[in-house]
Amino acid sequence: MKKLTKHTFGTLAFASAMTMSLTAAHADTWRYAFEEALTEVQGVYAQKFKEEVEANSDHEIQLFPFGTLGESADIMEQAQAGILQFVNQSPGFTGALIPEAQVFFVPYLLPTDQEHLARFYKQSKAINEDFQDLYANQGLELLKMYPEGEVAMTTKEPVKTCEDLNEVKFRVMTNPLLVESYKAFGATPTPLPWGEVYGGLQTNIIQGQENPTFFLYSTKIYEVTDHITYTGHNNFTTAIMANKNFYDGLSEEDQKVIQDAAAVAYDHIVTYQKGLAEQELAKIKEAKPEMTVTVLSEEERQCFVDAAAEVEAKFIEMTGDSGKAILEQMKADLAATAE
Repeated sequence: MKKLTKHTFGTLAFASAMTMSLTAAHADTWRYAFEEALTEVQGVYAQKFKEEVEANSDHEIQLFPFGTLGESADIMEQAQAGILQFVNQSPGFTGALIPEAQVFFVPYLLPTDQEHLARFYKQSKAINEDFQDLYANQGLELLKMYPEGEVAMTTKEPVKTCEDLNEVKFRVMTNPLLVESYKAFGATPTPLPWGEVYGGLQTNIIQGQENPTFFLYSTKIYEVTDHITYTGHNNFTTAIMANKNFYDGLSEEDQKVIQDAAAVAYDHIVTYQKGLAEQELAKIKEAKPEMTVTVLSEEERQCFVDAAAEVEAKFIEMTGDSGKAILEQMKADLAATAE
């Protein structure tokens, strides 16, 4: 056996230090902001994404839940500027930036069946190909879109028909097509950032809002409204994106780590959401027994279904041939993923 000399130990120490230095040089800290709390759907997705990236690379992900870096508009600006490497945001907020993304707010386009939705988001050509270029034009690399659950209306007065929304100031995201949807439904749409919604309902500045069931419980919106109504008109969609300059500058290996992490987190969040709406609705009923929960019959929701045609026409008017092509492709994708 060769004797280890003082010189040998010195050489080994130098080599070890160089290896550590090279590793550190390639290990980066990436920042990722989203619109919800760590315990909500986007937060659960983000944590799984972080876990996968860190398990398969030397990089670290820092997570920034809602409110830590501002409102939705703020984190999008930071992502486009490269301050953030990743951002998770609903097309409800990116609709003004990418008009075609408003297609997710055409009423009754998306089914309520969660398994159909899971197949659709995973296999859709519109989502996985067509939207890529639209997001890239805004400096964003679209990684994944995924569902967060059927949208429910929460109001101060019961809703059984469109007439019940007459003169109701209904909070909507700052999304032009969502404004048109609630106009068509008979309400007075009132765009507000999320941070103002609880107080707005509490002080009667607004009298209604919409969100997935889990969000109604986690944000305690049920405390300041009295009725939950399921009209079947939409399913909440969200998307994780990367700053495109950042993403394009990565090695193929790192890009694959990110794509794989996004895919694993997608499967994780789809499984996580099974039964979630029912569980959270039960918690709402326990916390506020007097809360009424109504699922509209086909006859009761007919006025909302009729209004959908008007909203779809508005979408095409807003987005032209590009929007029309996206809409037609989505309809084809939905048909192809139905069972």
